[in-house]
Amino acid sequence: MNGFNVIGIAVRTTNANQQAAQDLGKLWETFFSQNIMAQIPNKVSDEILSIYTDYESDYRGAYTTVLGMKVSSLDHVPEGLVGRHFPAEKFQVFVAKGAMPQAVVNTWIEIWGKDSVLGRKYTYDFEVYGAKSQNGENSEVEIFIAV
Repeated sequence: MNGFNVIGIAVRTTNANQQAAQDLGKLWETFFSQNIMAQIPNKVSDEILSIYTDYESDYRGAYTTVLGMKVSSLDHVPEGLVGRHFPAEKFQVFVAKGAMPQAVVNTWIEIWGKDSVLGRKYTYDFEVYGAKSQNGENSEVEIFIAV
């Protein structure tokens, strides 16, 4: 997959002690309550990306989550937001199907269970929330794992 630029908001978190569930819930709440989508310039799509990067080690260590949208340029990153470039990478794609966010959580548990055989690179991984992600019990979210 080609590299891309993202503008959004970020948080440093860990999966230990359910910390990520709290931190990521707050990140999503902030994204919508402060209408971050409207503040992002040069959007190239309406899809929301949740990107996991800056891994301390593996899925058991700390990492950064960037919640945002793909943009054509990082020339203007509004105050309070972060802009990041993610280089070209090879991914294995998983599809979370069902009611959100539980379907995504269940798919990540499946991914973690396959961690040793996937050959994960821990550069960055991401979820794509597009048109199919808002269909109740029939929602779908793609999860891209760097390998």
